[in-house]
This record gives sequence, structure tokens and C-alpha cells, in this order.
Amino acid sequence: MSNNTILLTGATGFVGRQVLRSLAASGASVRVVVRAGGESRLPDSPIQAIVTSTDIFTESAAWWAKACEGIDTVVHVAWYAEPGKYLQSPLNLNCLSGTIQLAQGAAQAKVRRFVGVGTCFEYELSTEPLAIETPLRPLTPYAGAKAAAFMALQHWLPVQSIEIAWCRLFYLYGEGEDERRLVPYLHSRLAAGQVAELTSSTQVRDFLDVKVAGQMIADIALGGRCGAANICSAVPITVRQMAEQIADEYGRRDLLKFGARPDNITDPAFVVGVI
Repeated sequence: MSNNTILLTGATGFVGRQVLRSLAASGASVRVVVRAGGESRLPDSPIQAIVTSTDIFTESAAWWAKACEGIDTVVHVAWYAEPGKYLQSPLNLNCLSGTIQLAQGAAQAKVRRFVGVGTCFEYELSTEPLAIETPLRPLTPYAGAKAAAFMALQHWLPVQSIEIAWCRLFYLYGEGEDERRLVPYLHSRLAAGQVAELTSSTQVRDFLDVKVAGQMIADIALGGRCGAANICSAVPITVRQMAEQIADEYGRRDLLKFGARPDNITDPAFVVGVI
């Protein structure tokens, strides 16, 4: 019988904060691993223990084995994700190697279950909805590192008698989102009565509130599902429609200037998931 004690990484981040809240609300006992000095950024949720590191992605398997003592399930949310930089960053390789060290340490500690967080960009993108059966074809260092972690761990962890689930995130928005991203940009401009300059915004996307995403990841962590899972709404909506919905909260669609910015030719036209 599982002891329902969870080790969580990334608990101070955009997604991890919501995962922690959902896990704590479920009654799980959560041990968090955070960068030293980051404890003050943890949300106000019950925590069993706090483990600190100067950089979790440079820790050894032995370090992680100690951190995972008495743990039933590892939920690994941490990853480098600075907007505008993370997709091409060489730090993705550090995150990949650090994730493998974490998994090896978890195996040494004999955890029962490992839940990782991936991305919809692991998939081969087309004009069709993305299901977990969709072939993988990552096109950036970020997506490649995530896919590599999944491919390695899905084969290695079960041999160690550890269940693995892999949660692929789509387009999340909401509380704690970096101000450089689309939704906070729109809110800040519209709230100030300022023009929001946008591309043609014809891209079709799958948007999901990060609080819902956090609950979905927590449910998978506490449940029995194994393998890949899409963390998405499965509802297609254009970026223009999303912008107009936000503008309607302020009654200011007139401030949306579509076509004021050039379209990104590398930006996929359609990214929608299947739950």
C-alpha cells in the first residue's frame, strides 16, 4: 500500500505552485525540492519538508536517493523555462542530464511512481489534433530534451519496477504567469487603456488555465495512469478569439491591433490536444 508521500520539484514555478496546491488539498504529504533562497516563493500550502539545492540539475543520483528516502511518488515539474530563451537554450541539456540523475536516485530509493512533465512540442505537428499516439518529432532543443527524457525513462523506469507517467503541457495561462507572455501582456495593456499590438493571430491553439493543469497533474500523480498524458483543454480556439475574449472583459476590442506585428514563420498554425 502506497504511503502517499510525494517529492515535488519546481514548486515555486508557474505550474509547480498549482501542482503543490492540488496535492496538498488532496491530503498528500509533500516534500519539496527548491533552489536555495527560493523558499519564500513557495505558495501557502502544507509542506512536509523542504530540501534545498544550489542547482537541482547538477545534483548526483546519490544526492537524489537521499532526498527521495521514504518517498512513494516523484513529481518532477522543474525545468528551465525563461520566456524568449528556453526553446533554444543549451540549459535544456543540463535539465535533461539532471532529470536522469533524479530518476536514478529515485530508483535507488525504491520509489513506486515517477511523474514527469513534458510538452506538446514533443509531437509531430500537423493540422490534426495531437493524441498520445501521435508520433514524436521535436524541433527545438527544449522539445528534444523533453522527448529524450521521456523516451529514456519510459523504458528504463519500469525495469526498475517504477511506474512512469508523462504529462505533456499545452498552452497554459493564469496566476503567476510571466508578464512577457501573451495573456498577461493583453491584460496589462487593456487595463491601462493602451493599444495591444498583435500578429494576424490566426493560429489555432489549445489554452488551459494553469490551476486546472495543476489539478490534472496532481490527479495523475495520485492515480494509476501510466505513460503519456495530454494536459490540455482539447478546445481549439484562435489566438484572435482568445484576445477578443480578454478584450471583452474590458469592453475594449478597439485596442486590439491585429497585424501590427509580423507573423512568426516558424510558429505552428495548429496545436490542439486530445484528452
